[in-house]
Amino acid sequence: MGKGLFRRKVDTLLGIDINDTAIMLVELGRSPAGYSVQGYVTQGLPAGAVVDGAFLDLDGIGQALHTALLKLQTRVRRAAVAVTGPSVITRLIELEAGLTDEAMLAMVEREAEQYIPYPLDDMAIDFQVQGRSVHEAARVEVLLVACLKEHVEAREAVLAMAGLIPAVVDVEAFALARASSQDFASFTPCNRVDGAQWAVDAQGMGVACGLALRSFA
Repeated sequence: MGKGLFRRKVDTLLGIDINDTAIMLVELGRSPAGYSVQGYVTQGLPAGAVVDGAFLDLDGIGQALHTALLKLQTRVRRAAVAVTGPSVITRLIELEAGLTDEAMLAMVEREAEQYIPYPLDDMAIDFQVQGRSVHEAARVEVLLVACLKEHVEAREAVLAMAGLIPAVVDVEAFALARASSQDFASFTPCNRVDGAQWAVDAQGMGVACGLALRSFA
């Protein structure tokens, strides 16, 4: 999907949650106790800039993101963002084991036709093998994810406006699931983060944290 929902990245990524009202940025690092919060920022958006996950005012969102980055004072330029909304479709399907990536993608796209109510040419499609089927050893379970290309391209464009590199496009629900496995209270604030304020704000940064955690996948 665009930059790849499931590609693993080893470089530090900014987790950027762009919802209907605000942009939330998180930069995480490693600490002896686990993860450290290098910095985080919340920046409001112009009214109507984002509606149900659709970006309607790219310039307004890009300017808000640029402002947020100035506040964050980071040198990191690679970022993970998420898609959400009714055009995001996920399905668990089963395919024959041992297929090449190319053959599996062709099969995934064929399977996708029955689940996606949009022309496939308009969709960004990605997949990840989950493991052996519990029903048949010769098959594997595959997670199919699809989203309208325009939503992926809008996020890439907004990041580019702010001078960022869109390294990962994820799904909001996946980012939240990744974050829910963590105890944010155990994240160590660095010296430029107010620990007491982080304790108040942490739970609201769930999607952004889940995206930033892709740095350590």
